[in-house]
Amino acid sequence: MNRPRVKICCIGSVAEARLAVAYGAAALGLVGPMPSGPGVIDDVLIRQIAQQVPPPVATFLLTSQTTASEVIAHHGRTHTSIIQLVDELAPPEYAPLRQALPQVKLVQVVHVLDERSVEAALAVAPQVDALLLDSGNPNLAVKELGGTGRTHNWQLSRRIRDSVGIPLFLAGGLTPQNVRQAIDQVQPFGLDLCSGVRTNGHLDERKLEAFFRAIG
Repeated sequence: MNRPRVKICCIGSVAEARLAVAYGAAALGLVGPMPSGPGVIDDVLIRQIAQQVPPPVATFLLTSQTTASEVIAHHGRTHTSIIQLVDELAPPEYAPLRQALPQVKLVQVVHVLDERSVEAALAVAPQVDALLLDSGNPNLAVKELGGTGRTHNWQLSRRIRDSVGIPLFLAGGLTPQNVRQAIDQVQPFGLDLCSGVRTNGHLDERKLEAFFRAIG
């Protein structure tokens, strides 16, 4: 299998973006307003970082908006190359989103909790360009939509991976110590990480180097 693409999330500055790209990141995650979790930056900074990232590195806007109009407006303030939908959208919302932003790829997050997560992934896969399987729990009173630093059941992730025909990113608690096991077990198209390469909330160059060394 080919080496997975790596997305470094929770990028907090132009300097962090440059550091991640220098070590080989294929994509950067830029976090908009969230009900909980790390890495949130304002839309002005997201746009500034996105403008300075060299192609072909992708920029992901992490948006918690749940309607097409809200997502379109959020992207209009940031101009990233990809939209990462971290919450659930009603099925009718995808068509107007596609129509308004035909050039922007859509990545839907699925929070892997139980068997129902497999069903949810299969249902939404035809609507988007890729899935991102993460830990978290959108059913809590304060939604947990990512950035947990926890792994989830990779057996369920592998079932989803084997059942959908679109690229799949694996997220949730990935570190230099467990990433090889994650790759072997799930065989994802891409890896997504935030806390695993950070110390006290800041991108840690030594952890970044160790992670890229671990994936070979």
